[in-house]
Amino acid sequence: MIYLIALIIGLVAVVIQIFRLGINIEDPVKRAGRRGEEVATDIISRVLTDDDILLTNVRISFEGSRSEVDNLIINSHGVFIIEAKNYVGELVGGLDDYEWKKYKTTPGGDIYCKTVKNPIKQVKRQIYILSHILRQHKLDVWVDGYVILLEKNSPVDDDMILESLSDIDKAIHGLGSNHLSDREIDIITGIFD
Repeated sequence: MIYLIALIIGLVAVVIQIFRLGINIEDPVKRAGRRGEEVATDIISRVLTDDDILLTNVRISFEGSRSEVDNLIINSHGVFIIEAKNYVGELVGGLDDYEWKKYKTTPGGDIYCKTVKNPIKQVKRQIYILSHILRQHKLDVWVDGYVILLEKNSPVDDDMILESLSDIDKAIHGLGSNHLSDREIDIITGIFD
């Protein structure tokens, strides 16, 4: 009984110390994803101008559909979603597949396979949700969406895949479908800020 009490007291002390020191016990996959998002945001920031507004980790929902947009850029050219993925390994899948396969080789030479969501499908869903949110606010604005695969390992060749700084710059500063006024930009920013 004394050993059990000592064990419980020891565990409580460890938990208190973890919280006091701010030690992050996060799933390694989530931590890698978060690092990937931070890297992508840094890359995107390199091409932004003073007129661009960048919002990160924006939660959106419409009629029960929810998502989180990694990077939302708003400027006079339009509204842009850029989803970041840090998939290490070889990706196999098609443009319209719901899921892709990710093959990774361990340092020991073993190959394992994991299923990941097709990020292009994810962005198309985010475009749908975001477009409806804007319409609810009486804004008829086209939303463009893109994906950055940090490992440049996309199994598909598509205009939605951004691979370089010049691709990002062209996507958000090119001649898009919109020409937003300062008022519209302020309204859109206010919705998500």
